[in-house]
Amino acid sequence: MGEGGGTFIISELPQEGRPAEQDLPPNVDTGNLKKRSWKLLFPGIVGGTLVAVYAVATPFLTPALRKICLPFVPATSNQIENVLKMLRCRRGSLVDIGSGDGRIVIAAAKEGFRAVGYELNPWLVWYSRYRAWREGVHDVAKFYISDLWKVSFSQYTNVVIFGVPQMMLQLEKKLQLELEDDARVIACRFPFPHWNPDHVTGEGIDTVWAYDSKTFKGSKKNCPKPMPNVHLY
Repeated sequence: MGEGGGTFIISELPQEGRPAEQDLPPNVDTGNLKKRSWKLLFPGIVGGTLVAVYAVATPFLTPALRKICLPFVPATSNQIENVLKMLRCRRGSLVDIGSGDGRIVIAAAKEGFRAVGYELNPWLVWYSRYRAWREGVHDVAKFYISDLWKVSFSQYTNVVIFGVPQMMLQLEKKLQLELEDDARVIACRFPFPHWNPDHVTGEGIDTVWAYDSKTFKGSKKNCPKPMPNVHLY
């Protein structure tokens, strides 16, 4: 209905450059033309929809097809608070392994750390960069699309990981080889299998374990050496 109450029958008005049905030659079947148009249009719509779904879903599904899956589960406010508690009186660089939507990196940047997040999902990386810009810490909070197993963490003095049990042993070995003696590793939700934590805080899923590199590296160096064979004559 128009504003004046009149009814407009748009279908009876021929569009510009397109003949009305009565202008078509009598031998043209307009019903078949419409059916053919829909047969061409429908596959295009379906194909375009599938391409869009594939483009959006692939970054989320690809990690699940890997040998070790690191799913995206946002950190709770208590977990972030507990991580920051373990970072008190510490300085230097920080890395979040599997940074998700960037909330740990951004929180650390606000505390004065030069923080970096590595994440395999490009959508989450782009969103994290946007959040860092919105929070005004984009100069000290950086995010990169990368597989954690292809990155060296030797340059970082603070490492945060929200891992899964299947990856903790392999990551434990990697960090023990790469980190310097002044580094600290902070594990959330799941502890490392062999290291003894220097500090623990929180309860349940909010539990956070802190491991000092000098401890877990020293524990290996200080293992007692086997006694030499002594022959009594």
